[in-house]
Order: sequence, then structure tokens, then C-alpha cells
Amino acid sequence: MDSVRPKKHLGQHFLADRGIARRIAGSLKAENCDSVLEIGPGKGILTGFLMERGFADFRVVEIDREAVAYLKNCMGSKLKIIEADFLKLDIPALFPGTVAVTGNFPYNISSQILFRVLQYRDRVPELTGMFQREVAQRVCAGPGSKIYGILSVLVQAYYKTENLFTVSEKVFFPPPKVKSSVIRLIRIPDRNKGCDEELFFKVVKTCFNQRRKTIKNSIRAAFSIPEEDFHLLGMRPEQLSVEQFAELTEWVSVSCCQKE
Repeated sequence: MDSVRPKKHLGQHFLADRGIARRIAGSLKAENCDSVLEIGPGKGILTGFLMERGFADFRVVEIDREAVAYLKNCMGSKLKIIEADFLKLDIPALFPGTVAVTGNFPYNISSQILFRVLQYRDRVPELTGMFQREVAQRVCAGPGSKIYGILSVLVQAYYKTENLFTVSEKVFFPPPKVKSSVIRLIRIPDRNKGCDEELFFKVVKTCFNQRRKTIKNSIRAAFSIPEEDFHLLGMRPEQLSVEQFAELTEWVSVSCCQKE
């Protein structure tokens, strides 16, 4: 196995610039992490630089059998490969401690990767990697922006976000039609929002699923709310900060009954 064909259905665009790969590997802090996991190593250009950093426990997860065979042929037994779909990976079973996540993430599942990391946020102190630029911008967007949405609020509720640098489409094979960005998420030490976290997720999603409506109208679609006024109800979801969504969630929890 001396080559890997990029597969459209897997969203594969192989990074071909070693300088960019080195820069991504160097951007990963992995401080106080027990393990490091690279998602979708493909032909291993980023993998090699990550291995050079000498992490105590470094593994890759790859769903493409052709890529797995290529990596085994090129890197041998020194590389620990998990042949699986990251979106179905049992993180706690495989990583008893904390794990930093990195990679040149496939465009077609990049948002799903973020939601999966949020699911295991207690295990993942850091994510540093490459996304389609539009996704990266949404993750890092603040209140008042047209691209501020569900992903922005939920990620920023638990992680500090940094948009590190933009990457040209010309450094990939095949080149995508859009630019990419490398971002870094560092988990916020005090992650307690002072509200029910499951309800927080529901409130955020409920509001943004009807983002043209005011908070009051969106909440009414999912909850039985009392007649009394609440100072955030007249606003639209893109106007609320993470802290205000937490405040709204607490009010919903205390004052409202969820509709079945």
C-alpha cells in the first residue's frame, strides 16, 4: 500500500504542506492531558509531527481502511491506530483519563465532531485542529453576529475559543472549494453555568431553531411559560450571551413546565 485515494463520501482533503502540518502540531498544547487523539490522519502528514512531540499516549482514529493500511505500512507498529468511526467511539472506555483531540477534520462531519466533543467535555480539555473556515468562524463568533448560533453558544459555554490562522485551499489534495482555519478550544476551568446543563442545551437549540422570532415566542413553542415578564424574552437569540442563555435556562427551570 503506497497510496491513498481521497474519498469524497468521507470528506477527505489531504493536507500536502508540511509547514502547515508542523504549525498545527505545534499549536496543540495538550497540557495535563493523559492522551492525545488525532482524528482522520489520512496519509499521516500531521501524524508524523505529532509523534515527534513524544506524547506518552498518542493514538489516531481512522475509518478509511485504505488509509489504515497505508499508515501501518509507513509507520509500523509504533503508531497506535484505532480502526473506527470517531462519532461512534466510546471515549471513556478507550481513554480513562483526559484526552486532547486534534486533526485535519473531514468537512462533512466537522460540526458533528464538535458536538461529540461537547458530549465528552469532562474528558476533553482541548481540541486543536483544522475546520472549514465558515465552521471555525461560527464556533468563535460572538453575540450580535449573523453567524452566531447553536454551535457558538454551546462550545463557548465550556471552552475558550481561539481562531489561530487561515489555511489556503491550495495546500490540499484535492483542493477544497473553500478556505480552512485552525482553531483551538481550551476547556474553561469553572464550567458550572449555575443551571441544568441538559435543559441549557435544549433552550439554546429551541431559540436558534426559530432565530427570527423573539425568545418569548420560541420558548412558548416548547414550554408552558407564565404570564409574568422576564427581561430577556423580548430579545432575539443572536443577541444573548452565553451567560444570558444560562440565566434564561434557570428562569425556564424555575418558572416553566416543559411540554410533552
